[in-house]
Amino acid sequence: MSIIDSVRNSLVPVHKEGYRFVAMFFGASVLLGFVADPLFWIGMVLTAWCAYFFRDPERVTPVDEDLVISPADGRVSSVVRITPPEELGLGSDEMLRISVFMNVFNCHVNRAPVAGQIKRKVYSKGSFLNAELDKASSENERSGLVITTARHGDIGVVQIAGLVARRILCWSEEGEQLDAGERFGLIRFGSRLDVFLPATARSLVSVGQTAIAGETMLAEFGSSKGPVVSHRD
Repeated sequence: MSIIDSVRNSLVPVHKEGYRFVAMFFGASVLLGFVADPLFWIGMVLTAWCAYFFRDPERVTPVDEDLVISPADGRVSSVVRITPPEELGLGSDEMLRISVFMNVFNCHVNRAPVAGQIKRKVYSKGSFLNAELDKASSENERSGLVITTARHGDIGVVQIAGLVARRILCWSEEGEQLDAGERFGLIRFGSRLDVFLPATARSLVSVGQTAIAGETMLAEFGSSKGPVVSHRD
């Protein structure tokens, strides 16, 4: 393998949703450069950060219908049993909710936690509270998908805006078939993903653990050990 091939393979592509932002940062850097040279270099550092924020790396997703894969890069902020948001239509029984918090340095492309068909897509206006707060699930601006799986019923995945996030993108639509690990949306800039799972699911992660979208196994179905839950301190 040549040096050029090595460099090319190490570069992570930028998601198309980020192109105009990178261009805006670069253009502002050039303009600032006419004012003072140091401002140009500061702008270029911010441009590099913008490209890094919108990175869209390839991921290798485990193929197993009994596994639930992380929909986001970030830190597991809570693993609890809780009633899902009413707008999802998942009923009033408690479900296992696993939350992954994304900061501004995480990759923000979101991926399907399971394979299945999108049964419902719902957008809810709301506040922009700290996404780590528990009440953010019901009070913040959010976009939810209900995915019907072949073997384990309906699963909810909710994109939640945070203090900085002001734009939730979900390009998948009702009736669409998703594969586990397939890209379905993106949030700008810093936010949280909640996954709501039936009571038969058992958590495989702990609060504080780092999750990788499309690769980290959050939970499994069919375990005789039953669900495991924990709370963030």
